[in-house]
Amino acid sequence: MIAERFTVAAVQAAPVFLDHDATVEKACALIAEAASQGARLIVLPETFIPAYPAWVWFLPLTRRADVARLYRRMVEQSVDVPGPATERIARAARKAGVWVAIGVTERNSEASGTSLYNTLLLFDDRGEMVERRRKLMPTGGERMVWTPGEPVPLRVRETPFGRLGSLICWENYMPLARYALWEQGAQIHLAPTWDKADPWIASMRHIAREGRVFVVSCCQALHRDHVPDDAGFKDALPATAEWINSGNSMVVDPDGIVIAGPVADRETILLAEIDPGQAHGSRWIFDAAGHYNRPDLFSFSQRGADAPAPAAVAPARRAGSGSRPASGRAKASKPLPKSAGRKR
Repeated sequence: MIAERFTVAAVQAAPVFLDHDATVEKACALIAEAASQGARLIVLPETFIPAYPAWVWFLPLTRRADVARLYRRMVEQSVDVPGPATERIARAARKAGVWVAIGVTERNSEASGTSLYNTLLLFDDRGEMVERRRKLMPTGGERMVWTPGEPVPLRVRETPFGRLGSLICWENYMPLARYALWEQGAQIHLAPTWDKADPWIASMRHIAREGRVFVVSCCQALHRDHVPDDAGFKDALPATAEWINSGNSMVVDPDGIVIAGPVADRETILLAEIDPGQAHGSRWIFDAAGHYNRPDLFSFSQRGADAPAPAAVAPARRAGSGSRPASGRAKASKPLPKSAGRKR
């Protein structure tokens, strides 16, 4: 199937901070608004519901009472999957006839109900939840809030507009995680995030160029006024910081060219037209999991019973061909003659 051009939306918005119901309502309204502007794939930021735990980068652990109070609030306002919040998002996707990717903080409702995951949910245009994936490894201070996700193999999804893969925030810095998607033929790569710094922008361009994919980087735009005064950490914010996160959402094409954004210091719906076939055409010069791969030298696989089979298998080595010694150590090379390298 050759996918046609379509419009993607990166929704750069602030949640109603640590308010589950109000943020779900806002998310549904944003989905409807983006769809009305022609978007067929709508991406909302990392852990949009009920909020990103921004305090982990500002609040010292010595303020244990505030840390505990914020964690309690996060637990109480987080999402059960499946549950009422996912049903409302599913209805919004179905009503608008669009695909939706949205980040949530998920309670481990299957067990204690008090441990949390950073989870990305994907809904199709019929309102079916086709993916629920927990972030493999929280970053730095995030480990005060989220626990690592299970070792579930990474998969690319077939969609009406191309092959869709995703990694959450700094999962994008895991080379093998990226390769797991490249070898499954990803054309569109979602990167919901909290990062908005210049190195992140450069990374999104690199990842687009490396995978020869369209990258949709979607971040919250959070002003200090979005955080209630009684949240328990506003006094720990830098006095000059108006925007706790400026956003810098963007869309990048398979050549690493920014085609929309980055947009800073405001809530907005960023739109870009995508031609999925461009991902294929750009691979004439570089295909990380194809003609530029060397399966005779490198091997890769994901673990787990339902992991995809490796896309590339090394050819059988011919008898007598050059190989490493049985000890696994390379043979020592002979020293150069003393005359080597002398000017004549």
